[in-house]
Amino acid sequence: MRYNEKELQALSRQPAEMAAELGMRGPKKGSDEAEPVGALLLERCRVVREEPGTFSISFIEDPERKYHFECSSEEQCQEWMEALRRASYEFMRRSLIFYRNEIRKVTGKDPLEQFGISEEARFQLSGLQA
Repeated sequence: MRYNEKELQALSRQPAEMAAELGMRGPKKGSDEAEPVGALLLERCRVVREEPGTFSISFIEDPERKYHFECSSEEQCQEWMEALRRASYEFMRRSLIFYRNEIRKVTGKDPLEQFGISEEARFQLSGLQA
């Protein structure tokens, strides 16, 4: 996924919707220590329960490369897993398509037309993968 570094820095300074200290281990890179991770782009990723109080994030292109997170409680673990799933690009895209169709049913108009983006492939149901 492409991203703008200045935009990412600006986002990092905004108040967080959810914050906590979680233990994290990234994938090993040929040594005993993983390099620090500054940001994980949640595109084409899976959030999976591992052991009690832990979950991992992996990416569809490289499922063996996992980032493991340890929470202070099961409740915190569930909250983080759900928040990360909702924050993924795929979830947001599906939500946009769903609400676009609901608005179209009620009003008879495509709400994206006013922005000139209604025909873009990324906003079409046909491009939606399960």
